[in-house]
Amino acid sequence: MAQHIDFVYDFCSPNAYLAHRALPAIAEKHGLRVKYVPVLLSIVFKVTNNQNPFQAFSENRQKTAYLTHDLHRFARARGISFHMSPHFPVNTKFAMRGAVFASGKPWAAKYVDAVFDAIWVHGQKVDELGVLTDILLENDLPARKMREAMTSVDVKQKLKDQTKAAVKKGVFGVPSMFAGPEMFFGKNSLGNLELELSRAI
Repeated sequence: MAQHIDFVYDFCSPNAYLAHRALPAIAEKHGLRVKYVPVLLSIVFKVTNNQNPFQAFSENRQKTAYLTHDLHRFARARGISFHMSPHFPVNTKFAMRGAVFASGKPWAAKYVDAVFDAIWVHGQKVDELGVLTDILLENDLPARKMREAMTSVDVKQKLKDQTKAAVKKGVFGVPSMFAGPEMFFGKNSLGNLELELSRAI
């Protein structure tokens, strides 16, 4: 049985934000922890010849209207605060480098919550280092060290390597969840993830 759930994410995805809010309750129910795996979605898309569904179906008004409706419906059903970012699609390269640097540190969860909320609750423009710095300071996070990490060549490379490793495992988009070898893609696969975890008991 899986000891944890791998959560492969990029802050730029509204579906990843919603899954991030819903997944902890599922993990707790089954006595598991969530292991966050930051990746850069732009690289995932490039390597797998995939693209943002809002862009892929930009000329299909019915499809894009449904995708937007589904986001808000999912949030309402679970009492999750959510607002579509006015800056979508969001450039998160600096924020994701910060996530790589934060991984394993005591304040990692606080950082992930702060950035996800900044984008999908407060509508902030996190592609600007100045805005990210303000977010860090407001949440009592180590702003100076984080700023250095966000422009670090080593951290940048680690994010690329981590992204390519996720693709090698089968990831083609986010959010992707792994329970052992089984992959579950998208927020709407959380029900199947729960079924898989129940069968493993």
